[in-house]
This record gives sequence, structure tokens and C-alpha cells, in this order.
Amino acid sequence: MTFNSEAAFENSLINTLTISHGWEPEVLKYKTEKDLIDNWAKILFDNNRSIDRLNDYPLTDGEMQQIIEQINGLKTPLKLNSFINGKSVSITRDNPDDVAHFGKEISLKIYDRQEIAAGQSRYQIAQQPKFQAKTSMLPNRRGDFMLLINGMPVIHVELKKSGIPVSQAYNQIQKYYHENVFTGLFSLVQVFVAMNPEEAIYFANPGDENAFNTDFCFHWADYNNEPINDWKTVASTLLSIPMAHQLIGFYTVADDTDGMLKVMRSYQYYAANKISDTVARNHWEHGNQLGGYIWHTTGSGKTMTSFKSAQLIANSNDADKVVFLIDRIELGTQSASEYRGFAEATDDIQETEDTAVLIQKLKSSDPANTLIVTSIQKMSNLKENPDKSLKQADLDQILTKRIVFVVDECHRSSFGEMMQTVKKTFSKALFFGFSGTPIQMENQKKGNTTSDIFGNELHRYSIADGIRDKNVLGFDPDKVLTFKEKDVRQAVALDKAKAKTLSEVFASQAKTKIFNEYMKTRPMAGFVNTEGKYVKGIEDYLLASGQYRTDEHQKMVVQDILDNWIIISQNYKFHGLFATSSIHEAVQYYRRFKTADPTLKVTALFDPSIDNNEGAIDKENALIEIIEDYNARYNQTFTIPTWQKMKKDIQSRLAHKKPYDRIEKNPDEQIDLLIVVDQMLTGYDSKWLNVLYLDKIL
Repeated sequence: MTFNSEAAFENSLINTLTISHGWEPEVLKYKTEKDLIDNWAKILFDNNRSIDRLNDYPLTDGEMQQIIEQINGLKTPLKLNSFINGKSVSITRDNPDDVAHFGKEISLKIYDRQEIAAGQSRYQIAQQPKFQAKTSMLPNRRGDFMLLINGMPVIHVELKKSGIPVSQAYNQIQKYYHENVFTGLFSLVQVFVAMNPEEAIYFANPGDENAFNTDFCFHWADYNNEPINDWKTVASTLLSIPMAHQLIGFYTVADDTDGMLKVMRSYQYYAANKISDTVARNHWEHGNQLGGYIWHTTGSGKTMTSFKSAQLIANSNDADKVVFLIDRIELGTQSASEYRGFAEATDDIQETEDTAVLIQKLKSSDPANTLIVTSIQKMSNLKENPDKSLKQADLDQILTKRIVFVVDECHRSSFGEMMQTVKKTFSKALFFGFSGTPIQMENQKKGNTTSDIFGNELHRYSIADGIRDKNVLGFDPDKVLTFKEKDVRQAVALDKAKAKTLSEVFASQAKTKIFNEYMKTRPMAGFVNTEGKYVKGIEDYLLASGQYRTDEHQKMVVQDILDNWIIISQNYKFHGLFATSSIHEAVQYYRRFKTADPTLKVTALFDPSIDNNEGAIDKENALIEIIEDYNARYNQTFTIPTWQKMKKDIQSRLAHKKPYDRIEKNPDEQIDLLIVVDQMLTGYDSKWLNVLYLDKIL
């Protein structure tokens, strides 16, 4: 349907919302901020008339002003999200008619996110709300419409007619922000929607006119990730009740880690909702461990999705414990920190310091110990019980609880003995996995796929979906040759032809045939042929011969990185990871960088365990060298026993997280390049990492 006027589109959309999608039929037209505050006061009165609250006496203007002053004091959408979802607000009664409460503090219910299209929830539309200009130099404004939940304007919608790009509606919202329209009562807006009849985008309130960023504008999509743009379908999904209520109550995230309010994307909603529904329907007495798994591509926000899933379960009382299980100990710290950043004031995120603490938190009936972050290493130790900290009575008590495990990066952690130990120990627990690269039939580990371990795929958001939606970065690979392809082909071809020179090759017809195959037709990379057999490529022979472990190769790698570092790092603004195939190579590269350019701030991370195998002394010496260099450069006092703390320090520096959240202003405190071996390539997030070097087999 084409709309030649914005007004016609506005009326049709509002009519659709009120007739078919849960919004009250009486539309509030041309209301000022004062009118909407009065409307809110009436709803608050209706919802709080009881004797222990308003005692059947209405709110005064002074009492409403107390609430507005609290809103003004909170200022940011982040804090206002907590205000809205905090269920209640306190005031001091100044209505003299309420003799029982006059001068006393009372608490008023403002919003209950659990009352979806039920209880005392009210859903109103304010059409063409009036915005009073903040200065005499500016004109008064009118918005298109606002969606009010329990009297609070939480979603603001700007429209354009057919043929006018949705970007103009977005720009109009930004202009209103510049003019300080969204202050006072209107600062409660959590989500903006900009749309025309053919397209709609939504985004969280950025809190600052300079924080507007189209990268954080999203299209709502269906369960299969097909974008929804037709206005009627947008009305029946994103703007409908119950979805709008859920969006504000459950699927906005006040992220304390960066001080931003975030709104979940449709694929995150479908995944979290599917997991919480699965838990709600679970028959615990049957002992079915297969909850399912979420396949969401790397970089699409799996940690936030898994957190919301865990939070929904914990708040629903459908489980007694929700355990977020992480493969690597060092990732536990970051995940716990991110969880705390996403959490609301009423959430308690429990990070377990050791197995004994984990046991106590699993035993506890305190609601504060419902949501637990721990590692698979600690969890598997419960059964192995090396320090005898778990008594059988403790285990019996724990096993009576309804426990949900949410496993991060489940493709990586779920096929070893530790995971099997956890599943055997908690035989009636429900397991869910998150992965960007689940194990399928063609790449199964130990005869198992991700489905075998976790159950059915619950939702998928592929790398193709992410790149199309611009929710993840596209790939920009750059292959740097340390040897010319012609030279390496000739070296392999001579070797396979069992010849030392070209003259020797062409003196024999048989050797010439073999030589030409490797020189002309054999691909560089190996492949699986139609019979299912792996056919080696030129690279396979080079790897077997150690060509990529030579001094010549490593020197050329180091020189290429150094030659291009200023451009790649944008003059040392960003940082890089360099992944090698072995600890021995990582140490070699570390020393080469130190020698080639002592000003480059480089360090290394790998498994620090020291055993009695050959090479243990060399490894210990390398660890000492790396730690001493790090301590000297950054004025630290780490040792081999405190290696884990050093890892946390490195992670914080690379991510510019506390205590290094302003580190970009002090370049001497930054790390330029981190060399890693089997660490931090998945599950670690930093906006300040912009390059990954790989000198290893993928």
C-alpha cells in the first residue's frame, strides 16, 4: 500500500495497532508533557489505591514532581532502564487528605514486566505529542506518536510517507535530540523506531546526540532471519502487544561495561525466548539432558544472548540454578564481568573462585546464588573431588535442584572428558550450548556432533545473515607470501619427482610427468575428492618439510608486520593478535620482535603449566623472560604462580577495560601485539583489536 501523505500513514498505522495489536482504542492526541504527566498520575493512582499506598487519595502535582525530579536525576537511558524495570518508585506524601501517610515515604508500583497484557498493565498511544521548545530561538515540535506503557512513554516512532527514505525519520529523531526534546518525562523513551511504509528500523536511546550511530540501527526479522519491512507486519510483530512490552521489560540491556543502553536484535530474542520456553516445558523427572543449541555466528553477540537466556530462566523460577559454563579459565573472568555489566540491580552474578566456593553456591537456596559463572575445569572437579571438598551429602543436596547449564563456545569445550564428567555428575540437569561453529557430521569429534551432546538446533543466525545485516564485520583476508608460489611448487615438484635439477627432470619422461603434475595441476591447498579421500596440496608438503618453521620464513613474517604496523594499527591506536601453531614458535617470534623493534610493545600468552617432559626447562625460562619483560614495561610484579592474574591484566589492557578504560590516552600502557597459542581466538571481545595474524593451520 502506498501512502502519499505522512498523516494518512500515521492514522492507518495507529488504527492497526489499536484495532488488532493490543493498544487501547482511545488515542491521546496533541498532548503536552503536562497532559501526559497527568495521565500517568491517573494510572499510578488506579494501580496504587490500596490502603498501604495511596490510601485512595490521588497524587498531587508536587508528588508527581518528585517522580520527575528522580527521572531528571538519573539522566541516562541506562539508569532510566533500571528505573522503569525496578517495578516501583518512592515518594513522600504531601497530600494533606491522606492523613495516615502525610509526610511519610510510600512506594508506588509503576511497571511489572511479568504482567504482559495482564494484571494492571496499560497500553496507550500518544499521537502528535507536543514538545515545548527549550529556548525562544527554537520552534515547538510535535512528534508522530509515542507508545506508553503504564503511562510512561517508552517507545517513540517517527514516520515518513512512501518514497521518503527512512533515514530522514532517523535524522529527525537526532534533530529532536539536539533540541533537547527527550528530557523530563520524555527521557523515559527506551527505543526509537524510524519507518516508512516499506522499511522500519529500531534502535536503543543512545543518550547523547553525539552517540547516534546507524551501525546500531536494526531491522526486525522473522524466525528465519528474513528482514521484516512491510508496515503491517512491523505493526503485528515489533510494535504489537505483547512484543513491545517484552522488548522494554526483557530485551533491553543496560550495559554497565560501556555505559550504553542496548536493545536486542530479533535473532537474539528468538534464541533467548526459545531457551526459556524449553526450560519452562521441561519435565525434570525424566532426566532429559538435551536442551538444544544455538548456532549464532561469531561476533553476533552470543554472550548477551546467553546472558538474557540465563536471566530469563533465573527470574522465571523454572530452574533453581543457572550455570554459565566456560571452557577456558581466563575467559571466565571476562564473561563474569560482561554478565555483571548486563545485569540489573536485582541480579546477582556469582563468579566462583575455586571448587569449594562453587559447591557452596550450588548448595545455597539464596536467590542471590541462582546465576553462577564458572569454568568446565572447576565443574568437572566436583566429581573428581581432588581436594575432598565435596561430601556425598553435599552432592545429594545439589542433585535435588533443577539445574540448567548454558555452555559458551560449546564446539570447543563439549567433547572432552571433563564435559562428559559434568553430564554424568548432573544426570538430570538440562544443557544448552552456544556456538558460532557447531560440530556437524562432516567434522564430528570422537563420533559426536553438537546435536549429540546438546540436542536439536534451537535457532540459527549464520555468518551470511550477519554480514547481510551488517551485525558482524565482513572478512578482509590478506595472504602474505613469504616464498614465491613458483619457487615452492618447484621445490615440491623436484622432491616428488626424485630429482635435484630441472635437467634431471626433463631427461626422464616419467619424472617430467610427475614434475608437471605438481608444478601445474596440483592445487596449493589439499582437498577431499569425490571418493571421500583427502588429496594433499602443495601446502601439505611444505608443512611436512618444515618450510614454514625456518628462520627465513619467520624473519619475513616479522619484517612484514613491522613494515606495515603504523598503517595497520592506525599509528598505534589499535592492537593485534598473532596466533602461532606452537609454544616453541610463539617464543621464537617473541624474541624476534624484541630484537627487530624493541619499541613495539609485544607479549605472549600460552598454557603456563610446566611438566617433566623434554623442553620443560626451555618453556620455564621463556615464561620467566616474558613475565620479567612485562613487569619491567608496565611496572607489575607478576610471577609464574600468578600467571592467571597476568592474563587478566593483558585482557583488560587489550579491551581498554577497568582499570585501563582510558588507556588510549596513555600509549605507553598499551599492548601493541599479543602472541597467542590456542587462546583468545574465540570468546574474547575487544573493540580495540583490528588485526589477526595467523601463522598456523586453520
